[in-house]
Amino acid sequence: QVQLVESGGGLVEAGGSLRLSCAASGRTFGNYAMGWFRQAPGKEREFVAAISGSGDSTNYADSVKGRFTISRDNTKNTVYLQMNSLKPDDTAVYYCAARSAGRTIAGRTIGLYDYWGQGTQVTVSS
Repeated sequence: QVQLVESGGGLVEAGGSLRLSCAASGRTFGNYAMGWFRQAPGKEREFVAAISGSGDSTNYADSVKGRFTISRDNTKNTVYLQMNSLKPDDTAVYYCAARSAGRTIAGRTIGLYDYWGQGTQVTVSS
């Protein structure tokens, strides 16, 4: 079992930056891939970014590539999402997700992830 707690969301103007954090507990952190997803009002949850268990491989949605950076610190059991050049279209609830133990590949598909945080709201004003 894994517990995930996100933090760092908030209100920011277009062009600004935010850094989301996701603290994990429950099992060996470096043994599984982590991902960030988001869900805007009236829309389906979508992939944002993912990182392998070791942190040496990342994957991004085209809509955030070049603006967002995912990273992890396995000594702190934490994954981060640095979001720069934010746009109003980035407004959503952002969720942290973890794959099962031993699943270290940074997949893009929601169904690959077994554990989810409660989400943190990001609002970008125009």
